[in-house]
Amino acid sequence: MWRHPAAQAGDSREASAVLLSPPGRDPPMLPDPTVPASLLAVLELLRGCFTAPTFTTFSSLVTGLIAQTGRCTVTGMLSGAELTRVWSHDRAHVFFSRARWSPDLLGVSLSHLVVRRLLPESAVLTVAADDTLFKRRGKKVFGAAWQHDGAAKGPKPVGRGTCFVVIGIVVQLPFLARPVCLPVMARLWRPKQEQSKVDLAASMLRLLAACHHGRRIHVVADAACHGKTLRDLPATCTFTTPPAWMPR
Repeated sequence: MWRHPAAQAGDSREASAVLLSPPGRDPPMLPDPTVPASLLAVLELLRGCFTAPTFTTFSSLVTGLIAQTGRCTVTGMLSGAELTRVWSHDRAHVFFSRARWSPDLLGVSLSHLVVRRLLPESAVLTVAADDTLFKRRGKKVFGAAWQHDGAAKGPKPVGRGTCFVVIGIVVQLPFLARPVCLPVMARLWRPKQEQSKVDLAASMLRLLAACHHGRRIHVVADAACHGKTLRDLPATCTFTTPPAWMPR
């Protein structure tokens, strides 16, 4: 999967590499002309994260994800967008496996969109960090393994699937009584690999801080999120988590 050269460097140069790009000349190629203008506007702001062909696929999959009332799988997105008889399902799967786009670039662009549209100017960012297990059954699913599942029922909190470490921005929406967390970045964690879940979270937080340079960021996480890598967070970040010994 393609990554911007600056996004690999891991320093403040990431900030200039992942800012939102101006809209392109051509409108998004969506399958249904009745797509709401508000969705078209959001997709257009994310155009700079993709090549032209990949942006068409991305826009259609997002539309299908929103319209899908059943299972939100890859083929489910195609069904929701009414493209099952127009596109091969390979086109959608290739988007996630080999297409030229960067999840980090898309994530930071989403964070800029959330901050600009839903938060007051110069507001402190409240960011939540957590991991979640997506259950998978196939024997050849990349990254799938038996591991901790906080949502599992029964005496053994384990499940088989892929685990993603996710960070999101907490916002207060005018039509809800309580705040919500909008996920903006995620990375796959694989058991028995060099990077821990805390390492992945810290890496994403450093990238987020670099791209929102100078803005205060308050990070909250559960008691399992402890590690030496958190000591290297920028001075603009605070990190709050319960002591590991506290009962849940």
